Amino acid sequence: MRNEIIQRIEFLTNEIKKHNDAYYNQDAPTISDAEYDKLFKELKSLEAQYPLFAKPDSPTKKVGGVASDKFKEVTHSPRLYSLDNSNGDGELEEWFNRVSKEARNLQTVCELKIDGLAVALSYKKGILTVGATRGNGIVGEDITENIKQVNGIPHKLPEPIDLEVRGEVYMSISSFEKLNEENEKTGQKIFANPRNAAAGSLRQLDSSITAKRNLSFFGYTVFFFGENKPKTHYETIQKIKELGFNTNPNIKITNGIEEIKNYVHEWENKRYNLDYATDGIVIKLNDIMTQNEIGFTSRAPKWATAYKFPPEEVWTEILDIEVNLGKTGAITPVAIMKPVSLGGSIVKRATLHNFDEIKKLGVNVGSKVLIKKAAEIIPKVIKAETPREDIYLPPQKCPCCNSDLIKPEGEVALYCPNAFGCEAQKLARLQYWCSREAMDIDGLGGTILEKLMAQGFVNTPDDIYKLSYDDLMQIDLIKDKSATNLYNAIQESKNRPLQKFITALSIRFVGKETADILANNYQNIDELATADELKLSEIDGIGERIAKSIVSFFKNSDNIHIINNLKELGVNPITQKKEKISNNLEGMIFVLTGTLNRPRIEVEELIKSHGGKTSSTVSKKTNYVLAGDSPGSKFDKAQALGVKIINEQEFMEMIGQL
Repeated sequence: MRNEIIQRIEFLTNEIKKHNDAYYNQDAPTISDAEYDKLFKELKSLEAQYPLFAKPDSPTKKVGGVASDKFKEVTHSPRLYSLDNSNGDGELEEWFNRVSKEARNLQTVCELKIDGLAVALSYKKGILTVGATRGNGIVGEDITENIKQVNGIPHKLPEPIDLEVRGEVYMSISSFEKLNEENEKTGQKIFANPRNAAAGSLRQLDSSITAKRNLSFFGYTVFFFGENKPKTHYETIQKIKELGFNTNPNIKITNGIEEIKNYVHEWENKRYNLDYATDGIVIKLNDIMTQNEIGFTSRAPKWATAYKFPPEEVWTEILDIEVNLGKTGAITPVAIMKPVSLGGSIVKRATLHNFDEIKKLGVNVGSKVLIKKAAEIIPKVIKAETPREDIYLPPQKCPCCNSDLIKPEGEVALYCPNAFGCEAQKLARLQYWCSREAMDIDGLGGTILEKLMAQGFVNTPDDIYKLSYDDLMQIDLIKDKSATNLYNAIQESKNRPLQKFITALSIRFVGKETADILANNYQNIDELATADELKLSEIDGIGERIAKSIVSFFKNSDNIHIINNLKELGVNPITQKKEKISNNLEGMIFVLTGTLNRPRIEVEELIKSHGGKTSSTVSKKTNYVLAGDSPGSKFDKAQALGVKIINEQEFMEMIGQL
């Protein structure tokens, strides 16, 4: 029983961290809020029952994001907290009863919970000095120039006061639809929902891109640093409204739990009439002195809660089942459904993942199915009203090139093996090559690539670098300035780092995380191309399956031909060799965990410059775990495996710098 509890806590901790990273850092959530809350509550409950087994870095004790290394770091003071959730009237009443025992003033304020990106805005003598993302609540990203492009955020206040305003940057639904419509025409990225679009727009390195995205802002928290501060939360919101900030007009003072519930239920359906996304209601005690008396947990204020609207599920009918072809040749079945309103939008398609899932659900054309949105984004079929025996059968031939499909041993997906003759695969690979996580060629998306392929300009990635300005001008979607910008973006992409290049190659089982590992172990693409399976499989994080796939990829003469062409065209990213200082750490593998006194990337470079290697995972092959403040699960795993744990002072002694 004890081991089962420990294992469950570890599993939940790691799962929640993974989903935190997807939501806060990648702007790409993979599960619904309701599913996330269920995991979070289970972990919180287990930690309350078995506090000795709780991890020091448990996500129940901190906010989920981390600051990106693309931007300068900003330390928040005071820190930004998250909010505990209330799902349903029962939990809302429990929260109200808890605060009733501590609060002398129970007047509350209800506000719509805006689905955007949390930011903190600092003003000195009335001038906007810093705009930052929430990050992990303690450290965020400096995005001041981008913040200045957002509607509803004044650059200069009518009074020379010091204050910090916190709120949500969002994209209206109408602006979101317009952006996706324009991007679809020009073949650029299609965003999944307004929150992703807002987050992606706000974290641009080029503020001129942010300026084009028509972002808006609602302020919801204020810290005044002078005298004569407002005494209630409602008064602070009215004050910043007078100062020129956008605030949500639907804020309301409520007295007692019944008024709170009335407000919540009123907006459960009314929210769909708004031009911005909202996924719940935030309820706060109004009196600021009472807020301060009640205080905070390690991650959230006790005096506030977020009521989360339940995930919407609806029944519809499957009208057809299509199969999509991905960059690696994987076949994915997609349900084409009778259009139905779900979560404020009309849904016509839902992924069925793979043919094993179809068998499990028991569905075919004509099936009545229950669907919901995973992460309020991706429509997903949950179950069939009546599972059928005559399920939709997997195709035997590729829907694009008619090749016989294969199913590799141990995998659930079907694949088209005709990598270089299948037009759908070629297009998918080209799209991925140009995507942000690969070679990041801004403006070169699906529609333009399709037209370039149709006119015979582009067939494989190397062809992209043969394109001239005149070639681009022959595409009807491209005008003079666009052709210049696109040509420059293609040339600029020649200098991407090795890990981006490896990612772009679309080697099976090699995503961006694995590409990072490979780039840390090989200096250039030629070294990787000649690596043998045994050496590859010995690298932490690679293993036999990935090693076999890498070797197979570089044995293919077509792949080598493309890579050689790319090099001749000037595309040959390498990891620059750092000057070796000593052999003090020769052959040693280090794993870093916790907050270190210097940037992690700097410590990793120090290890490599003294002959050592770094890894992202702890294993029996790990020689040392270098632990800073608040170490995570890697610390626990090192203890369990008997791996030596050292601090920064001990590390500096090892390399002779103390």
